[in-house]
Amino acid sequence: MDPCPFVRLLVGNLAVKIPVAAKPVRSGVHPSTSPCYCKIRLKNFPCQTSLIPLIPPETAYPDGNPQTLSATFHLSKSDVDKLAVKSIFAGKTCLKIEIYTGRRGTTCGVNSGKLLGKVSLPLDLTGTESRAVNFQNGWVSIGKGAKGSSTQMYLSVRAEPDPRFVFEFDGEPECSPQVFQIQGNLRQPVFTCKFSLRNSGEWNNRSRSTQSDPSCSRSWLSSLGSDRERPAKERKGWSITVHDLSGSRVATASMVTPFVASPNSDRVSRANPGAWLILRPGGDGTLKPWGRLEAWRERGGDALGYRFELLLPDMSNSGILLAESTLSTNRGGKFCIDLGRCSTPAGPSPACSPRQSGDYGYGLWPLCAYRGFVMSSTTEGEGKCSRPVVEIGVQHVGCREDAAAFVALAAAIDLSIDACKLFSQKLRKELCHQLEL
Repeated sequence: MDPCPFVRLLVGNLAVKIPVAAKPVRSGVHPSTSPCYCKIRLKNFPCQTSLIPLIPPETAYPDGNPQTLSATFHLSKSDVDKLAVKSIFAGKTCLKIEIYTGRRGTTCGVNSGKLLGKVSLPLDLTGTESRAVNFQNGWVSIGKGAKGSSTQMYLSVRAEPDPRFVFEFDGEPECSPQVFQIQGNLRQPVFTCKFSLRNSGEWNNRSRSTQSDPSCSRSWLSSLGSDRERPAKERKGWSITVHDLSGSRVATASMVTPFVASPNSDRVSRANPGAWLILRPGGDGTLKPWGRLEAWRERGGDALGYRFELLLPDMSNSGILLAESTLSTNRGGKFCIDLGRCSTPAGPSPACSPRQSGDYGYGLWPLCAYRGFVMSSTTEGEGKCSRPVVEIGVQHVGCREDAAAFVALAAAIDLSIDACKLFSQKLRKELCHQLEL
């Protein structure tokens, strides 16, 4: 099956020139010494915020300056079609940018920054699924009477094709579902998942402190004896294995570090996160470590924190950090690996394809510049039925094992919502050992 068409809208190379005031303001400081930022809006998409460098009026730009990316919008075919619809009630689709001076944030519900001006750039996205289009690459005037304004903003806006493979779980990962590849209205089964528990339990018979430090002094024993005798709360032994339709294992996500409540708490803390190891087939037919996912519950909020590292064959104890952010445990959200703002040099693709089954043919193994979008995966909040949808950039899929590794990672992210659930709350029966039911 072919990948699904997507479009990536890139906004970058931002800079602002503010003319020198004829009479210095009070202390004689040029206004360009103040911080400057902008809000970038596209209809039906969340607003994105970015800092803008202020440059002297006589400075040439962007000559000699590194190319920067300030905002990225990812559009599916349906998004492009909706934005292309012409209506008498809605004008042309426009990218809108509001430029502010001052500090970001709000005070008493009012923006702290002072509005400097606005830019509205019309966009015609028709055909961008198959060809790149430059909408703007140069200076535009901002502020009152924009055409004659001497305050200017440099702006680059480009749309380019970004095809992706799309996969959808047919059920919650802990229910061992099938995984379908989606292409338009077509759904084709490509993987099956098997969830398993190994000696799993929320309660361990011995405390973590007793296991890790048996030589604790008598003073600690006397003062904390009652606490040490309490069993530590932990969730461990979860794993999910991805098989292809022939029954061969093509990826596994295994919980290698238990999710343990921090002392005097019902929460998995950032200081002591749980961890998953994502494995995929190596050249010798065995499963090899591919990535490591750490997850925890953020303090003082309903958020899951996570960190994902890519493990390379020549790196024994460290990896390349590809993603670190948070997800809402109530509303869910989208886990994403998008290196569009990263200046990482060319290196191996995150998939690291062994090319055991070259059924896609898009991978750029072994050298691939892994900039831009890599993958994303949806997850629902606690107590909601979650069927992750996984999108993977075609340049990172050279064979089905590549796709399976990302599918296993998506399952691990979704299961981490439950693994980091407060220990005062019960898990669903599929996640608990039978002896505890």
